[in-house]
Amino acid sequence: MTAPRIIRPDVRSVIQQPLTVGESPVWDERTGTLWLVDILAPAVVRISAQGKVDRFDMPAPVGSLGLCRDNRIVVGLQTGVHLFEPASGDLEFLCDPVGRHINGRLNDGKVGPDRHFWVGSISEAKPQVNDAALFRVGADGSARTVATGLTSSNGLAWSPDGRRMYHSDSRQCFLQAFDFNPATGKIGEGRRLRSFTEDDGRPDGAAIDRDGFYWSAGVSAGRLNRISPDGEIVEIYILPVAAPTMPCFGGPDLRTLYVTSLSTDRTGRFEAGTVIAFDADAEGLAPFRFG
Repeated sequence: MTAPRIIRPDVRSVIQQPLTVGESPVWDERTGTLWLVDILAPAVVRISAQGKVDRFDMPAPVGSLGLCRDNRIVVGLQTGVHLFEPASGDLEFLCDPVGRHINGRLNDGKVGPDRHFWVGSISEAKPQVNDAALFRVGADGSARTVATGLTSSNGLAWSPDGRRMYHSDSRQCFLQAFDFNPATGKIGEGRRLRSFTEDDGRPDGAAIDRDGFYWSAGVSAGRLNRISPDGEIVEIYILPVAAPTMPCFGGPDLRTLYVTSLSTDRTGRFEAGTVIAFDADAEGLAPFRFG
């Protein structure tokens, strides 16, 4: 096994306003805008190609979002999955897969090749417990539980051919892969690809590139790990933020990596959440759309 390449990218700032927990960046290639959430604000944030920032306040903590085939946004709130209409501000309730009997909320979510919203929950018990799960949500409001025994469901991404789904648990510190049927959304048994230490970076949100490498935000280590399909860290991107939460590819040629981060004082000084970007020597894929 060869040692991973260490890279210090030339990073630029994308947003001036501080975020509490920046997460779930999604590039809209039709409009050239970047969408993301600020979980605890709680707000959905839109950044235009010109850098104009629009904030849409949400009525409850918002873990993730995805683009719809129309101009709406599917959002995972503490109160369930909703459809958000940015022009009017309207929220339409779809379903609440977590249920109110669980001390948790929806966390990382992404629209899959099957046009469903795959979204997981996170335990909010103290200490956290393994009662979180991963759900598959349809545009008709149907929800199916597809994985259980999780603490902090995270890191969703699909291989370029749509036949493999990646998923992590950032508290239990593992990355797993499932065989995936893009036509039906059926998944096979999960198999562990690798475990992580705090120094590797707990595996938070993720993205896939056109060559099938998985980019994982190492939230505990201030870095991005580029991981091969067999689970080997091949490149480590050292970032100027202590707690990166999720990468996504964007820009006109899908060769810009946008990375969100969360507020932390882990390094001994307080650092607000933000969004950074750098030019990557890799190309991403346009996001799937819900519905």
